[in-house]
Parts: sequence; structure tokens; C-alpha cells
Amino acid sequence: MESKGLPSNHSNDNRENRVKRKEVLEKKKAMDELIKSASADKDPLSSFPSFRHFDRNGLSIYLKSGCGDKLSSSIKQYIMRLLKANMEAPYGFEWPTEEKVKRSEMVAPEARYIFVHEAPSASTSEILTMSERKRPSNNCVEDRGPMVGFVHYRFTLEEKIPVLYVYELQLEPCVQAKGLGNFLMQLIELIACKNRMSAVVLTVQKANSLAMNFYLNKLRIGENFVLVLSRYVVSTVSPSRVDPLLGIEKSYEILCKAFDHEAKAILEVMIQTH
Repeated sequence: MESKGLPSNHSNDNRENRVKRKEVLEKKKAMDELIKSASADKDPLSSFPSFRHFDRNGLSIYLKSGCGDKLSSSIKQYIMRLLKANMEAPYGFEWPTEEKVKRSEMVAPEARYIFVHEAPSASTSEILTMSERKRPSNNCVEDRGPMVGFVHYRFTLEEKIPVLYVYELQLEPCVQAKGLGNFLMQLIELIACKNRMSAVVLTVQKANSLAMNFYLNKLRIGENFVLVLSRYVVSTVSPSRVDPLLGIEKSYEILCKAFDHEAKAILEVMIQTH
């Protein structure tokens, strides 16, 4: 008399593997759709009208959105001049190579921008007295007043986590240390949360001590800004945390601020292995 065979462990394993593969593929598809949807918004500032203007500490600033594949020649020139003015010293001997990389990154279709303009109503005050030697360009005026900085960011995946990655936050010296950088990072975090990103990630040169101190120690949330409850930290994907010896060799750190438990576990918390 023949007995009916029970399903083998091998069959069960195959079934479990198929289920896991399906779950992985579905999650990847969902993440890709999330990134695509976030990138499709050409004017994220329209969701945060109160962030279009910054009128504090003697500054009168107007913000405008932009895309990497829609930049005018004057804006491209301005971006590269400001990058050179601000970043040549921190990069040191690496700057010629990095300059080429940044020139290519600048015009990528996935690049998103927040352009920082002097508001048309601004008076000829401190913001206009910057010397030509320090000011990268006075030609990028358009209809919003001269540009005095920009933020370049993208929506992407980091360790399979959807993040808003800040490629650049560059301001002219005349508008620094007046709360504008903090204001822009608050806006960036709002944009990230609105688009269901799990974290904001950015790279900072170790030699750029002012920027490192800003993100790790000085960045504060505003009185009415309740979405973010922590400062930035050195991420688990930063070279110094992946391998201390590698960290010594590399000239940069990767910082992040996670918004949910999964992102914190992967990007912020180092899991101890025994």
C-alpha cells in the first residue's frame, strides 16, 4: 500500500524563497514609484508658500524652484562660480576633479534646486555691498533679483531607503550666519516628509569645519517647526563608521537625519555583531 508523501523541506524552502523574492521585488517597485512621484513635482515650494520668503536679520530673500535639465547658461555659470568660491579650499588638491564631477551633477535631469534670490523689494543694504572679489556673479538676476545661493538636492535610495539627498547648500558669505541656512534645511526636511522620504542625507568635507559644526551642533528647529526632533548624525554609511581606517583616508563624512524607525536602524544605529 502506497503512502502519500508529505511536502519535502526542499519544496517548502523553494516556496518561501519565491515569496521573499516577490516581496523584495514589490518593495523595490514601490520605492521606485515613490522616487518617481517625488521627482515629478517641479515646484515643491507651492506646498509651502510661507517658505518662499525669508525676511529676517537684515535679509530680504525670495526662493524659487528649478530642475537640472532646465538651467539657463547664466545660472550654470553662477552655480560653478559659487561652488569654486566656497569649496575650492575645503577640497584642496581634489578640487579640479570634484569640479568636473559637480559640473556634470549640476545638469542631471534628476537634480532639483531651490534658488536663493535677493527679493526685488530689498534695499541696497549689506547684501549689495559685497565686493566683486567675493561675490561670484552679479549677472544672474532674471526677474527675482540677484542670486545669493542655492540648494541642489535629489530624491534617491540609500541602502534601499528612500531619502532626500542634499548635494549642495551654498550661500554667499554676505547671507551666511543670519539664519538662512537653518531656514533652508527646515524647508528641505518639509519637502522630504511631504514626499514620504525616510531621511535627509548629505555629504560634508571634513575640512569644511563651519559646515560640519552647523549640521552636527548648531542646526536648530524653529519655534513653530515640529517635524524634526534631532540634529544630524554621522551615518552608518559614512566611511568613518564603515571602517575607521577607511575613514582616515577619506576626506568627507556622510551625515543624516532619519524620520522613521527603519531608516534610523539602517542609517543611524550601528548594529553590534558578536
